[in-house]
Formats: sequence, C-alpha cells, structure tokens
Amino acid sequence: MLIQRTHYELKKELALNKNLEYIWRQSWDMDETTDIFVHMMPFYSYDIPHTCGPEPAICCQFDFARMRGFSYEACPWKFDPVETNSNNVQERAMTLLDQYRKKSTLYRTNTLLVPLGDDFRYVSMDEAEVQFRNYQMIFDYINSNPSLNAVVKFGTLEDYFGTLREEAERRNFSRPGEVGSAELEGFPSLSGDFFTYADRNQDYWSGYYVSRPFFKAFDRVLEQTLRASEILAALVLGYCQKLQCAKLPISFSHKLTAARRNLALFQHHDGVTGTAKNHVVTDYGTRMRTSLQDLQIFMARAVEVLLGDFHDKADPTLLSHFEPEQSRSRYDAQPVHKFLDVNDGEPQSVVFFNPLEQTRDEVVMVLVSKPDVSVWHSNGSCVKSQVSPDWKHDTTEDNTKLHRLYWRASVPAMGLETYFVAHGSPSCEKAAPAKVRVFSDTPFSCPPPYVCSKIETDTVQIHSLLYTLTFDVKRGLLQKISHKDGKQTYVGEDIGLYSSVGSGAYLFKPIGDAKPVIEEGGQFIISEGSLVQESFSIPKTMWKNRPISHRTRIYSAQETVQQLIVEKEYHVELLGDEFNDRELIVRFKTDIDNKRVFYSDLNGFQMSRRQTFDKIPPQGNYYPMPSLAFMQDPSGHRFSVHSKQSLGAASLRDGWLEIMLDRRLVYDDGRGLGQGVMDNLPNNVLFHILTESNISALPSNHMLLTLQPSLLSHRVGAHLNYPMCAFISKNRPRQKSLKLHRRSFAPLTSSLPCDLHVVNFKVPQPLKFTQVHPLASRFVILLQRKGWDGSFCKQGGLNCSTIADEPVNLFYMFKDLTVFNVKATSLNLLHDDTEMLGYNEQSGDVAQEGNVLISPMEIQAYKLDLQSQT
Repeated sequence: MLIQRTHYELKKELALNKNLEYIWRQSWDMDETTDIFVHMMPFYSYDIPHTCGPEPAICCQFDFARMRGFSYEACPWKFDPVETNSNNVQERAMTLLDQYRKKSTLYRTNTLLVPLGDDFRYVSMDEAEVQFRNYQMIFDYINSNPSLNAVVKFGTLEDYFGTLREEAERRNFSRPGEVGSAELEGFPSLSGDFFTYADRNQDYWSGYYVSRPFFKAFDRVLEQTLRASEILAALVLGYCQKLQCAKLPISFSHKLTAARRNLALFQHHDGVTGTAKNHVVTDYGTRMRTSLQDLQIFMARAVEVLLGDFHDKADPTLLSHFEPEQSRSRYDAQPVHKFLDVNDGEPQSVVFFNPLEQTRDEVVMVLVSKPDVSVWHSNGSCVKSQVSPDWKHDTTEDNTKLHRLYWRASVPAMGLETYFVAHGSPSCEKAAPAKVRVFSDTPFSCPPPYVCSKIETDTVQIHSLLYTLTFDVKRGLLQKISHKDGKQTYVGEDIGLYSSVGSGAYLFKPIGDAKPVIEEGGQFIISEGSLVQESFSIPKTMWKNRPISHRTRIYSAQETVQQLIVEKEYHVELLGDEFNDRELIVRFKTDIDNKRVFYSDLNGFQMSRRQTFDKIPPQGNYYPMPSLAFMQDPSGHRFSVHSKQSLGAASLRDGWLEIMLDRRLVYDDGRGLGQGVMDNLPNNVLFHILTESNISALPSNHMLLTLQPSLLSHRVGAHLNYPMCAFISKNRPRQKSLKLHRRSFAPLTSSLPCDLHVVNFKVPQPLKFTQVHPLASRFVILLQRKGWDGSFCKQGGLNCSTIADEPVNLFYMFKDLTVFNVKATSLNLLHDDTEMLGYNEQSGDVAQEGNVLISPMEIQAYKLDLQSQT
C-alpha cells in the first residue's frame, strides 16, 4: 500500500533512517499473517511540485499542464514549465534526474516511485498528451545514456511494487538489529497508526473527527438499518421460498442497492468527515434519508411476512400493517418517536426486531398519549411497566402531552417478538408512574399523574440494583459512580467550550483550555421508577439559547447489559452566532491514574494506544473515537465510554477523558473546502459508560501495550450500534386489521457465542433468487470473531458462552432450515479459492460437517443455500 498524509516530523524521522518503506504489522497479530508492505511518500503533498524531489520550485517546472493554454495556476515559485525540445532536453533531463537522485537517498532500494498527477487532473486528451510528450522525450534521453546509470519509465503501482520486490529478493537491505518480516525481507516492521496528522507548523487535522456530528450519527443509523434490512430480506427468502414471498425482497432489491450505494458514497473522505460544501452535505443527507425511509418501509413489510402466514395469497409487497416507531421529517431533522395513541378497546401491538446474534433482554421505550396503560407479552402474560414524563430540551414545549412507557422485553437472536399496549385493561397492572424530584430556579409545574417533590440538598443520588450515582444538583452534573460491591469511580463530569482561531472543518486550533459553561441554577429533574432512574438537566449558562441539555440513566433489570452501564445522552444545539469559533466538549475528570494514556478504536475493529505528550499542543493530543475510548489504571480499574457516533477524544491530564460534541467555525482553514462550518443542527449524542475491574493480574508493562476491550465491552458496543428496531401497528378501523398467524419468530436454534458477530447475512443477488440451480449458494453469512481482554470477567457478568467453548456449526444454525452447498469465499464474495483465503485447514470440515473455526480478529465469509423443512 501507499500512504501520504502523516505528520511532517514523523516523515523526517523515518527518512533519516531510510524507514519510509516498512512492513506494517497489526498490534494483535503475533503470527505476522497480516503484514503488509507500505510505501510512505516523503514530502508535503502528492501534487507534482512535491513528488519529483525535495525542491518544489524545480519539480513544478515539470508539471507541463501548467504551461499556457491550460487552466491550472502558474507555479508559485515563479519558474514555469517550458516545452521540452532537442535544444533543452539535456538540461531538463539532468535537472529532473538530480531531483530523482536526491529523493532516492531517502529510501533503501534503487527503485524509485514518482507519482505524476493531482486532484482534478487529466480532464482532457490535450492535457494527458502534453505530460506524456514532454516526459517521454526526457525519459528517452536518460535511457539512451548508460553513463547516467538510470532507467525511467511510466508505470502503475503494481509495476513499482513488483520491481521493488524483485530487487529486494536479489539483495538484502536489512539493518543490524532490525525486526523485519517474512512478508518482505530487508525492511523494518512497524505497529500502530499515524494519528494525529499535521501537515505544517501546529496545524493538526483533529477537527474533522467531530465536524458535522449530526451526519456522523446519521451515517451509523443508515448503516445499522441497511444491515437489519439485508438480514430480514434473507430470512424472508429462507423461510418463505414461494414465489409469492420472494416478491417482496425482489421488488425492493433496487432500493436495497441504492441504500448500499448512498451509504458507500458518504464514506468518501469529504463525506462522513464533515468536510464538504453545504450543498454537497445537503445532497448526501437527502440521499441517506431517502434510503432510510425505503429501508424502513421494506422492514415493516418483511416483519409482517415473517409474522404472517407463508401460505397467504396476499401480495406481500402491498402489506403495510406496521410502521417504524421512529421517523425523520427531513434529511436535517432529528428522528421523532411516533406515539401510541391508546384508547379504550383494542390494544396496539409493538413488534421488536433484534438484529444481533444473541437473545436480547433489555428495557425498551415507546411514547404513549396516556399514562394509565398496561403491557403484556405475546403469550398473554402481563409485563411490569413504568411511565415517566417526556421532558424536552426546549422548556417552552408542553411536557405533559406524552409519556415514556418502559418495560423489559426479551427478543430472540435475529428474531421478532410482539408486545401489546392497551388503555383500561382490567387483567394487567397499569404502568407505575415514576416519582419526580425537582430543583428549579424558575417556576415548575408538576405534570399529572406524577407526584413531584423538591430537592433541597446540594447533592442527590439515584439508585439501581447495581449502581448509585451522585450529582451536583445546582449544576446538574454527574459526580460519582458507586458500585454495590463498594468500588467507587469519581467521574467529575464537566462541560466546556474551546475558543479557537484558525480552526475549520479540518483543523482544530484552540486558544488555551476549554472554559466551563455550566453555572449554578437551571433545572435538574429526577424521575425514578422500578425499571429506569433518570436525571434530566437543563443547565444555566450565560446564553439565553443554551447549547446543551443532558440526561443520565441507569436501569434496574437483572441479567441485562443495561444494568451494567450508565447511559449519558447530550442534546447539543450550537445554533447561534454567540457560538462562532467555539468547540463544545464534555470532560470526565476521573480518579483513574491513567498516566494520560487512553485507548480509542479504529473503525470499530481494533484499539489503538494514545498517549498525551507535552511537546505538542492540545489539538495534536486529540484522537479519533469512532465508537469507543477507555482509560485504565495500574490496578486494572477501567473507565470506558462507548459512543453511538464518531467523535474526537483526548486525555489532557491524568484521569481526564474529554470528548468533543460539536464545533461551529466561521472561517475556512485553507485545506480545500473554501468555507467554514456554520450549518450546525440540533443533535443527540449517546454514550454508554462502563466501569470494570480486572479479575487477573496485568502484565507489568501493560501501560505500553495496546489493550483490547473486555467481552462485556464488546456487547455494550453491539447493543449501542445495533439497536433493536421497533414497529408499531398503524391506527386503522378494527375490521381491516391484519390477522397475524404468529407473534414471535426465532430463526436461530440458539444464541451464537458472545465473541462471534454476524457482520451480515444476506442474499447478494435477489433478482436471480428464483432461478434455482442445484449447486447454487444463494445466501452469504459473514462472521467476525472479536478479540477481547481475557484479564476481565469472561462472561462479563452475563450468561454467555464464547466460541472457544462452543464452535459454531453452520448446518445447525437455523431452525427449520436445511443448510447445504456451503463454501468459503472472500469478503467481497468474488473469490472461492480456499488456499488464497487461508481457510485451508478447515475447508473440508465446512463443506462436509459445517464446523467453522475462526481466530480472534478475523472475519470470514461463507456462501450457502437454505431450504425450508416445512
């Protein structure tokens, strides 16, 4: 691979020791099976002035598209390119070759790569011709003069790496004492990553970790909805292979494809990063919202098919008994919960789809119009429930209209379960209203039917079965988490704003430290029930339009993931000019002695060790946090924050973990966008906080190692990133309501091991599904085995097996389905050569016996076919 954007000081250090070409080793890979050879470009940019050699004023003279007649800017160094001819070819060739020779001293081999191009180049044949014509004349001169000791030619990256490997096989370039790799001898090995990037001075590119957080969150929602839709499409085709049922996924296949493309488009390096122009962001958002709507319509219909009669003659593409519980009115609007308008009489059904591979027990929430409602399970049993007020960030809104109804739901792995909500049911106990306690410096009216009392103390606590949380009442901030076993974690929550000069979509350039924004006063409301205990803070700030409100929740539900976490939800609104050139953070000032070392994930797959250095400014000590950051002390006490979206994090002082929530920048930062970032939107940021202590000794050098999440931490992350999908029955006249033949659906024979994740289960080509071939493998399952820290409780406090205990057999994974034609394939499904895939040792087993062996940190794909046994 070839990379360019790494810190200029790092390039200098590697160049001094001729280490710009190296073997990149993954931190978990003790067997060196994933080593990859890397070429790092040595200079400031990838354009022509910065690729022929160390002197851009000379290299620019060899960008022949800057000559007159083309629209590109002239060389800023005042020496422009001229046409090569027989009179100047010698001088031009010698000048260029001198740059090549100087550049070659930074690398070990005699094979040199010189990229020739830039953004938005080669837009015409004339441009391509002028570059080719001039270079070919120079190359011909060099190649026809053996005394110059050089051969130059046009080539591709494949040509370059192939030529370099041939040279490295003939000659050993290793240095004494160097740790190399069998992948390609003669080069050093290197682990880790290159965050955070600076291209000059103190210009660190840590701003884009957070820019446009609304769309970073939307990206995740579309991703998880697409995965859930593809799983449901595969389940419909697996369990109902009649032509009538196949109609549904087939008729929606073009919209599933469009959703994949729209999600993929947003992964562009100016999309999810938040570094596009406003009208481009609008286009991304509109595409994603259209796809989200299409997927939700499909899912609602697929749920109905899976709960209906597979032999029903009705056209499944027309059914729409259910609607998604959340919807978005516009691409730039927050999701809104639809509410159950419960009236006397017929109950309303709520169906949950669990997209994970383990049975899921968790407290769920829907909004209801009346508080006196009851909940019961599809088997007829009554379910205990709780109602709480639905507090709003905007205090002018009516808080009494709707209520949050909570109950504990259990949904099978990759399956469906139905619950019923009714008003005035005599057989089941009504939802118990939460008790409300209030501190407010403005008049507060208690919404019926709740009983409200005043908070008179400076600190207040809420309790679950496992935790006690302590809050500073007048500021509404979380102070401390106390565990029932006696362990305590001081949290010291604080909310602050950085002021900046020079920050933009890419760059973060703060002036000094963040200043606290929370003053004494505002409103602090506690709602306590049997299932959920919540604090809601509308803090007092110096601004009339406050930038933030936030909730803290704990759950009392035994043997659930929720019981083990503290949930933080921040509602952020950096909407006025008073927040120009400001960046909003939340900071947890814990008592964990982490020595300013923390760990954050890379793309949700692996962790990277992050260390704060005094010699670089705060912006250089900020790191990406796609989904998780944690700190740990020498005794193994760990504080983890899981995020539902990508953000940036830092540990600027011992025990501190700060996370940036949003940023509003007036000016362009000169990196190509040409504008500031002023299109901020209201956004909810959701964190799950986990405190853990290890149960076995840590190695003495643990502070230098890259640590893995615990098994429990992986489960917390999965629950946050793959939430349950809820569907509610539409309000319609009773005689038209659809009769469901089943109320639950459990496709797996049992939950899969807790360290195994189904990345996807899908039918890649639904349009060809009905063209059955006897050896067809029409379904694909992609499996990932997580790597986890064995020094923490294996079961994570939950009843949970691991793949090491119970290998997975694909033949027996699905209930009432026969699995056959199983074969390993590559992750893009294009290559079935088992030797190339490295699945060799088990390929026979999979095809004959169905057993899957998969190592930690591996993802494998299998094609298979399914036949219904009924």
